[in-house]
Amino acid sequence: MNDLKIPLAERMRPTSLDEFFGQEHIVGKGKLLRRAIEYGNVGSMILYGPPGTGKTTLAQIIAKTLDANIEKLNAVASGVADAKAVIEKAKKDKLLFGKNTYLLLDECHRWSKSQSDCVLEAIEKGNIFFIGSTTENPYTSMTRAIVSRCRVIELKSLSRPEIKKLILRALSDKERGLGELPIVLEDKALEYLAETSGGDARAALGALELAAGTTPRNKDNKIVLDEAVMSECLDRKPLSIGVDSYYDILSAFCKSLRGSDADAALFWAYRLIEAGCDPLVIARRMIAHASEDIGMADSNALLLAISAHYAVSHIGLPEAMINLSHAIIYICEAEKSNSVIRAMENARKDATTLREDAVPNHLKNHPTTNADGHGRYKYPHSYGGYCKQQYLPDKIKDRIYYQPSENGREKNMQRKKFRGEK
Repeated sequence: MNDLKIPLAERMRPTSLDEFFGQEHIVGKGKLLRRAIEYGNVGSMILYGPPGTGKTTLAQIIAKTLDANIEKLNAVASGVADAKAVIEKAKKDKLLFGKNTYLLLDECHRWSKSQSDCVLEAIEKGNIFFIGSTTENPYTSMTRAIVSRCRVIELKSLSRPEIKKLILRALSDKERGLGELPIVLEDKALEYLAETSGGDARAALGALELAAGTTPRNKDNKIVLDEAVMSECLDRKPLSIGVDSYYDILSAFCKSLRGSDADAALFWAYRLIEAGCDPLVIARRMIAHASEDIGMADSNALLLAISAHYAVSHIGLPEAMINLSHAIIYICEAEKSNSVIRAMENARKDATTLREDAVPNHLKNHPTTNADGHGRYKYPHSYGGYCKQQYLPDKIKDRIYYQPSENGREKNMQRKKFRGEK
C-alpha cells in the first residue's frame, strides 16, 4: 500500500523518460535533449514553462539517468552559503569518486545577482552542472551572466490527451496511485478535468486525489466521481454547453467585435461567462482583435484591451466585469482597420522568400563610403527628423506593406515614405 500522506502528484512523479508525459518537442524520440541524455552529454540548463509541466521531474530524471549526485535547493529559502556548500561538496565528490553533481534549483528566477554569481565559476569549470526551473522567462527574470552559461529549454502545457493519460495511469496504478480504491471516474468528469486543469499535471492529480478522498462510497461500495464533484475540487464551474456550442459562441463574440455590434458582443461574452468560460479567454481574444481589426485606426483599443486583461487577472470578478465590458464596448465602437495584419502578412511573406537579399551598404554596421559620398547613411535628425533614403534590399526597395485605411486616425496619416526628399 502506498503512503497516502505523500501527495498523489509526488507519488506519481515519473522516474524515467519512458514514464514522462508530454514535451515531445524536446524529449521525444530523436530530439536534442533526449539524445544528449542518452549520450551522457548534458550540460547546464534552465527549464522554464507553466506550472505542472514537468520541469522539476525532468531535472531529476536527467540527474538520475546520468548517475550523478543530486543537490536540491529552492531559490526562496537558500542563500549564498548554501550554494557554496554544494559547490565544495561537488568538488570533493568529483576528485575522490569521479562523480558529477547536478544542482537542481527550483524557482531559480528568485535568486539575486550575488547568489547567481557565486555559482558562475563552478559552472564554467565543470565543478557542478546547474539545472534551474522557473515559471518566468529567464531572459528577463534572471541575470544575463548565468543565462549565457546555460541552455534555455521551454516546456509547454500538457495537452488534454496527455492529461487524460496521466489521470488514467494514476487510477490504475496500485503501488503509487489510486488503483486500490474502487473509483469510477465518469467520462464527462475525465473530459472536464483534462480540459479545465489548464495543462497542469499537478493541478489535475491534486483535484483527482481530493475528489477520491472526500467522496463517500455508494451502495455498491464505489467512489463515483462525476463532473460536479470534479468542478468542486478544481473550484471551477463546468461548462454548461457542449464543446461545439462553446466554439460557436466564441466565434460569434469575435465576429461581433469585428462587426462593431457592442450589444451582440456583450451578450455573447456574458453567455460564455455564465456557461463557465474563463473570462481571461475573452480578454485574450480582445487583445488580438484590437490589433487585427482596429490597429492603427485607433491604437487606444489595444491599451484598453490589455488593461481589461490585467483587471480580470489581478482584480477578478465580479468587479472586473466592468472593465471587461468597457473594453468590449470600446473595441466595437472604434473605427476598424486591418492594415496592421495585412502589412504583417505581406512583410512576413517577403522575409521568408527573400532571405538572400543583402543589406544596403549605408545601413550596414560598418559601411564603406564612396569618394563621391554615395553609400553614406543619412541621420534623420540632421534633416528635421526625416529624410528619404533606401531601407529595403534592392530587389524590393519600393515595396509597400503598410497602407493606411481611410478610417479613424489613419485617414489623416501621411506616410513619410511617400514624402519628397528633404
